[in-house]
Amino acid sequence: MPQPTTPRPAATAKTTKAAAAVETTQAAEAAETTQAAATAAAKGAFGPASTAGPGRTSGAGGASGTTEAPETAKPRRRQARGERRIAQLLEAAANVFCSSGYTAASTNAIAREAGVSPGTLYQFFPNKEAIAVELGGRLLDRWRESHGAALSAASLDLPLDELLDAVLDPLFEFNHENPAFAVLMHGPDIPGQITQEFNALHDGLLTRIEELLAGFLPDTPPAELSRTAATMFAVFKAGLDLVLTHEGEERQAYITEIKKVMFGYLDPVLGEAVHCTAERRNAAPSSH
Repeated sequence: MPQPTTPRPAATAKTTKAAAAVETTQAAEAAETTQAAATAAAKGAFGPASTAGPGRTSGAGGASGTTEAPETAKPRRRQARGERRIAQLLEAAANVFCSSGYTAASTNAIAREAGVSPGTLYQFFPNKEAIAVELGGRLLDRWRESHGAALSAASLDLPLDELLDAVLDPLFEFNHENPAFAVLMHGPDIPGQITQEFNALHDGLLTRIEELLAGFLPDTPPAELSRTAATMFAVFKAGLDLVLTHEGEERQAYITEIKKVMFGYLDPVLGEAVHCTAERRNAAPSSH
């Protein structure tokens, strides 16, 4: 006996219409995402959307060489919305990575934290690794700025205890404000791209510390400067774990203890050299 087939065409038609609607929506959102990403790539980061000059046009309708405000405003709004969504997803990812660790985190958990559907997340990032790479890149940029300021030449005129304050305080503050940094830079199973960038930055930082030490101790062999720099950085990283697990006065107390350790290690090596350097520089203006 033939099987009934009448209902199937109707169901298929409904399914086809629904799928078409979804595809249309996704295509529009994907186009918006692509435009936002293209703008970001051109700028090197997902910053504010660029605006076209008054004589610029886009698409076939731009043949006249003029652009009407209603036509240019819409793409700008779309770019800004896409960039806000990216920032929202990255903030959610940072929270999830901190609470669950990178390995246990999932795109579904990140989407829930951001208050969006997994489908929306996938319009911007294909997987968890892509999210981590983007977040890690932004944090590394901030880390460069923080360490660059902390190791500025202006701080080298200070006595050793004040020098430690000037160098360490910005670094502790940065890590406290960006807890996801430690998770992504030091945790297991981190994407290789992040690890490579961090290792390069770490090597550059050690080189900079060695250069500063050589400025105080010009006759010290390079191998000894390298060991001193590596030891200083190891003490900082170990102390950072203590600092990040405490808040308020207790957090500040641990920072003070770490500075005491660093001072006790460096004072026999640098104390007199720092003191003499500061004296020479302070006396320099009066010699004119």
